[in-house]
Amino acid sequence: MKPNTQQLNDLTIQVRRDILRMVHAVNSGHPGGSLGCTEFLVALYQNLMERKEGFDMDGIGEDLFFLSNGHISPVFYSVLARSGYFPVSELATFRLINSRLQGHPTTHDGLPGVRMASGSLGQGLSVAIGAAQAKKLNNDNHIIYSLHGDGELQEGQNWEAIMYASAKKVDNIIATVDLNGKQIDGSTDEVLNMGSIRAKFEAFDWEVLEIKEGNNIEAIIAGMTDAKSRTGKGKPVCVLLHTEMGNGVDFMMHTHAWHGKAPNDAQLEAALTQNYNTGGQSDY
Repeated sequence: MKPNTQQLNDLTIQVRRDILRMVHAVNSGHPGGSLGCTEFLVALYQNLMERKEGFDMDGIGEDLFFLSNGHISPVFYSVLARSGYFPVSELATFRLINSRLQGHPTTHDGLPGVRMASGSLGQGLSVAIGAAQAKKLNNDNHIIYSLHGDGELQEGQNWEAIMYASAKKVDNIIATVDLNGKQIDGSTDEVLNMGSIRAKFEAFDWEVLEIKEGNNIEAIIAGMTDAKSRTGKGKPVCVLLHTEMGNGVDFMMHTHAWHGKAPNDAQLEAALTQNYNTGGQSDY
């Protein structure tokens, strides 16, 4: 049985706590984008994706997810652990030497749930499209989901992949763009204004929809369910997810400053106070 909205919101709070504690413990990591995508990944793994028990790299007979903007590994690791892929206690090893939970996800350590190494931005969509075509070759009707940063779209390889997917009618993929308008050096408009991302995807013949409340569990589920209904109709699907970087921690929101900066002791305490856990789960 899928968790209800309250349970999903409770889990979101716990994942935020995990993110904050992980980056604080090693004074390293990327909390901003992780906090901004927490609701999305919780909804994806707990409600939207059709997943099998256990994990294998073939992924036959289930939906698959590929994280392209790999620097938001804290939220990815937390959601994977809280979804049963590996022990929650392993979150305490984040970014430590010889840990399976490196700053950017890798495959060589065999961490369950990780299907590609992501660190160099701009490559995830190419991998996801390849997986989607493999699904078609295997007569497997499940969906490929991927997540990308809006600043990441400044990388050229994305647009080769976007062109390819529509030309080859890869219609079993839903590529979600975290549209928070911020990247490491400032706003995306200041760094490299891309104009209308929606218009660009539509010009490349993608089906495009937007989730205006990208930090609202119910809005995400409704929007992604709509996106799923548009698959299998000859066009790849893009979801523009409007999020707030640093969501859930007031002093991390509305700024790019926390893209890749860890909170100090006092800041951690303040952030955890804003995300007190009432949902029955506990810190690792």
